[in-house]
Amino acid sequence: MNTPIRRLSFVVMAMFAALLVASTMIQFVQAKSYNEKPGNRRALLKSYAKERGSILVDGNAVAVSKPVDNDFKWQRSYPQGSTYAAATGYFSFTYGTSGVERGYNDLLSGSSDKLFYRQLPEILTGKEPQGASVDLTIRAKVQQAARNALGNQRGAVVAMDPKTGAILAMVTSPTYDPNLLSTHDLNAVQDNWKQLTTAKNQPMINRVIGGNLYPPGSTFKLVTAAAALESGKYKPDSELDAPAAIKLPGVVRPLPNVTGRACGPNDRTTLEHAIEISCNTAFAGLGMDLGQDKVRQQATKFGFGQQLTIPMNVTPSTFPGNLQQAQLAQSSIGQFDVRATPLQMAMVSAGIANGGKVMRPYLVQTVRDKNLDVVQSTDPSVFSDAVGSDVATQLKDMMKKVVDTGTGRRAQIPNVEVAGKTGTAETAPGVNADVWFTGFAPANDPKVVVAVVVEDGGTAGQEASGGSVAAPIAKAVMEAVVK
Repeated sequence: MNTPIRRLSFVVMAMFAALLVASTMIQFVQAKSYNEKPGNRRALLKSYAKERGSILVDGNAVAVSKPVDNDFKWQRSYPQGSTYAAATGYFSFTYGTSGVERGYNDLLSGSSDKLFYRQLPEILTGKEPQGASVDLTIRAKVQQAARNALGNQRGAVVAMDPKTGAILAMVTSPTYDPNLLSTHDLNAVQDNWKQLTTAKNQPMINRVIGGNLYPPGSTFKLVTAAAALESGKYKPDSELDAPAAIKLPGVVRPLPNVTGRACGPNDRTTLEHAIEISCNTAFAGLGMDLGQDKVRQQATKFGFGQQLTIPMNVTPSTFPGNLQQAQLAQSSIGQFDVRATPLQMAMVSAGIANGGKVMRPYLVQTVRDKNLDVVQSTDPSVFSDAVGSDVATQLKDMMKKVVDTGTGRRAQIPNVEVAGKTGTAETAPGVNADVWFTGFAPANDPKVVVAVVVEDGGTAGQEASGGSVAAPIAKAVMEAVVK
């Protein structure tokens, strides 16, 4: 063989080797990622050829596939539409998936390796295997109570079991109907998508876990109080400076209390009373005394800045860095650049309710095959140790006073002890405040923790406060659990 032919043979062999490597990478290494891409029409069309598993709440389907007489063979349907959209998400031929439909797609579609041996009879007989069903942790009565209480106000409500992390309700408003995106009229789907994604009120954003995060306002004082108690320098009866307004370093305008008055005689109050009446000046001074590192570290222990999947990705809440003293003072009362999801503030209350341990939130309890045998289930797990048990008890007692005699009285439930914290957060000049409530019940044996945010004061407008608007919503949700 002469030299030119030998060289050409090497080139041909190299090309064949490259082709084999490329095909192997695509068919075996990268195949799963390509199949799971939301816009993969081939994979979606294949998935329509078999029955997709249902998504269930209290044993009732909130997402189900029904047979149809067309090329798709199955139609995804959401019997209660917008009520559970924040949890189920959508299943669309054109726009892929979201929510639990995306997070558990391989199990719902029947393509998961976990289902292989269970599907062998269908595979051997040539039948299309059926997808697994997914049981959510949501409880229907709690979800409906949250939706009814929030009404048409923009905002979000989330309820959890603080002992396990199971999410009992997830409501975001405004919301949308996933049926608009699952129809087989693809022209209609495109029109509906355009309307939903361009709507000014952003109905497709799950405000419980994402979107433009909220300043948590005075609910963040729980974090600052936790940092103070954990430091060992403060106790509930420790006295703090609490004038009507506090002069901040380098800032012309003093930071005032909402009432315009001092929080106690001689411009002094205790840490416990400062939580009860939500005293801005006391907590601004407390934050500056603790220093930004201690406040930030405490926020991180509760979950700020940390990644979380429930199975949807939760946007991390943030506590800013490199703060000047005035910025630290404002951040210590949940303003400046502090931003949080309602789920994050529920985790703060949950950690206090659960003796200092924050449980990892989750939305799916079990996955079952077509014979109702359990394929997988979620076991409760600790997300973080936020505070010691003694500090958790002290914070719990403070939060009880908020509801008993302080700013959260409208969260009271007859014959049930409730703990909570209100918040009223400024967002922009000339814009009504966002209002908050987070808390739990029964206080001494918590069964439910709730976080509520209502944007722009809701229907109360500029007269709104966390105690007047958000607390009654939380009350309704907690009642749905404890009663």
